[in-house]
Amino acid sequence: MGGTDDRRFEVLRAIVADFVSTREPIGSKTLVDRHNLGVSSATVRNDMAVLEAEGYITQPHTSSGRIPTEKGYREFVDRLEVVKPMSNPERRAILEFLDSGVDLDDVLRRAVRLLAQLTRQVAVVQYPILSASTVRHLEVVALTPARLLLVLITDSGRVDQRIVELGNPLDDHQLTQLRDLLGKALEGKRLSAASIAVADLAGQLADAAGAPLADAVGRAATVLVETLVEHREERLLTGGTANLTHNTADFGGSLRSVLEALEEQVVVLKLLAASQDAGKVTVRIGHETEVVSGAEQMAGTSVVTTTYGTMDTVYGGMGVLGPTRMDYPGTMASVAAVALYIGEVLGTR
Repeated sequence: MGGTDDRRFEVLRAIVADFVSTREPIGSKTLVDRHNLGVSSATVRNDMAVLEAEGYITQPHTSSGRIPTEKGYREFVDRLEVVKPMSNPERRAILEFLDSGVDLDDVLRRAVRLLAQLTRQVAVVQYPILSASTVRHLEVVALTPARLLLVLITDSGRVDQRIVELGNPLDDHQLTQLRDLLGKALEGKRLSAASIAVADLAGQLADAAGAPLADAVGRAATVLVETLVEHREERLLTGGTANLTHNTADFGGSLRSVLEALEEQVVVLKLLAASQDAGKVTVRIGHETEVVSGAEQMAGTSVVTTTYGTMDTVYGGMGVLGPTRMDYPGTMASVAAVALYIGEVLGTR
């Protein structure tokens, strides 16, 4: 805000808070009555005139009060010194709700539903990015002597099951050897490195062509490489889309185009990909959202995003989308809290 003093910012902060709460333009008398600004209505009117001249607020109709502009919201968010943290009971409730998820899919479904409920906006969660995952464990189960079940578990909670049909049956000793060979080749490696390692293992045993173990390793490697290689399509979970209909007026009649943009997952993925700093909550407002997403339909929206994962690894992105008239402090706190606990739950499984 340049040389605008702290009092003038308090006026802007009060206008943002009241407009988010009431959706009504705010006048100077209302501000003086509702907020302890310590100055007269005349002083507040002067401050509002300066704020309007500098582009932080605007008058939607003649003789009406003022509402924040995108620039005003941006200044408000940038000057948030501390986002009010959730209470201990709230944090415990979030952690317990997520921790009761039975698997990765269930945890993420719970997360997106919870975030939509907390913020009353649209919530999105990206499935763990495969290239960032590490193989935690590979289990080899003999369904029959000539048919195996491979169970691959990653550190992000992803579980893949694949069937391998063998050319020759394996006895118990050979099954143990196969389990050890594959486990040593894969466990503790990123998925991209694991796919190379298992392919190399098959190549090293190729000289023993015809031997049941070498044949089993080759067949298992073929199945595992297909499982481990990164897929181009990335999955998203979305929740609370109906919340947008409660704020139709905030989108200026363009709600349908926003919903169409949400259906194109690439738009949302661009927004999440642009926020990959672990633990940092990013807020994009109005046309900032349009620039990042490349979708002009998003110009009337704001997006609050962050990443989730462990201390060492970012699994994916998540966040909330809604109108620019948004409770930014509350939304930022909710996004940060849910992201933290998703990472904790998945990191301990």
